[in-house]
Amino acid sequence: MTRSHFRFVSVTGLLVLLVTASCSKTPPAAPAPSTTAASSTTEPPDAEVAGEEQTKTAIDYHNPLSPEQITEGWISLFDGYTLYGWESSDETVNWHVADGCITSDTGPIGIIHTTVPFADYELKCDFRYEPGGNSGVFLRTVHQPMNAQTDTYELNLADAHPTGHTTGSYVDLKQTDEPIVASGDWHTFHVTLEGDHSIVRLDGEVVLDFMDEQPDGPTSGFVGLQHNQGKVEFKNILLKPLSTTDLFNGEDLTGWRVVPGSQADFTVEDGTIHVTAEKQGFLETEGTYGDFVFQAEAICHHNPADGGDALNSGYFFRAKQGTEEAPSHGYEVQIHNGWKGDDRTQPTNAGTGAIFRRTEARRVIPSDNEWFTTTLVASGTQIAVWVNGYWVTNWEDTREPNDNPRQGLRLEPGHISLQGHDPTTDLSFRNLRVAEIPGH
Repeated sequence: MTRSHFRFVSVTGLLVLLVTASCSKTPPAAPAPSTTAASSTTEPPDAEVAGEEQTKTAIDYHNPLSPEQITEGWISLFDGYTLYGWESSDETVNWHVADGCITSDTGPIGIIHTTVPFADYELKCDFRYEPGGNSGVFLRTVHQPMNAQTDTYELNLADAHPTGHTTGSYVDLKQTDEPIVASGDWHTFHVTLEGDHSIVRLDGEVVLDFMDEQPDGPTSGFVGLQHNQGKVEFKNILLKPLSTTDLFNGEDLTGWRVVPGSQADFTVEDGTIHVTAEKQGFLETEGTYGDFVFQAEAICHHNPADGGDALNSGYFFRAKQGTEEAPSHGYEVQIHNGWKGDDRTQPTNAGTGAIFRRTEARRVIPSDNEWFTTTLVASGTQIAVWVNGYWVTNWEDTREPNDNPRQGLRLEPGHISLQGHDPTTDLSFRNLRVAEIPGH
């Protein structure tokens, strides 16, 4: 990619958010499929499966993240082919995917945004808008923002704006030191948003440093892209959650407890939580979490000579405190790296990243015997999961409320727990961390 440059000029104009990055029209091919099959679960039947709202689409696998970024906790908000995980505030705006970019050029003013919110994060985004155009990147936004001061941080994309909030400015909050013209070429935004403080970089240069002193500024919300005037394109939309708290100190199980009756062993080995089992067992956090971002790395130590196929485990969340009689009454993010034949879009046993008995992962990303990172966002009724930064589950729980997530919708905070599943269980976990999402 040829890197574009921006220039400073004295003009008034529109507000837009721009991001620069190379967007390949032909994403890399999917990794070679594994021949590992999947074993059947031994868990008892659960409540009736709720309606699944995610659509499985046969698309090529494109992950713009490097191994280093995956380890650091970055996730990709756009798969390069579809609008999976995005929701439009106005269906008459012609949001669509073309040439590996999210784009629009007709319709009224409106935004398309992620289905789950975030609070503190870094965001990288490549963008391009045509001369005379107006767009923006919306941070911590509500579904239909009406007030640019309290409903969102509107990072503008516009060469001219009536109040001087050109590209790189926050509309109605703060302008860049000099007006910026950035139309016509690809540019990259890199935003760091922590608490009331945000820093905006355009093509690597700081163009805005803002401290929000409003008593009612946004504390969390969706990531949104705006269509206002003219054609706009976005690609390589990456996010890294910030302000996370470690759940595991790497030395002992402080902050965790074994659920009574567990027939699994949880030990600390080489800075990891290692689990083996005879039958099911659970290790749960002492703390509880309701709306949050959770990230963790795991590896399934699978030796085919020991029998069985892909290993089985999971992360349980919003779980009731475990007892010997009811050890795992929570939602479960499945761990099972098995798929049918050579097609990773056909998971067996739901697939890693699924909400077990509620959804299937739309692609099995990892294989046994390799470390992989899971990112879970739970916000109200909406649940999203990324594996190695790739969005695999986007699900809304529309069931009737119930204190037990196995039976219905649970919004109340609950424990996070690790599962020992059966005699083949042999997994390690590390870098477990969580950040709560304040009301938005």
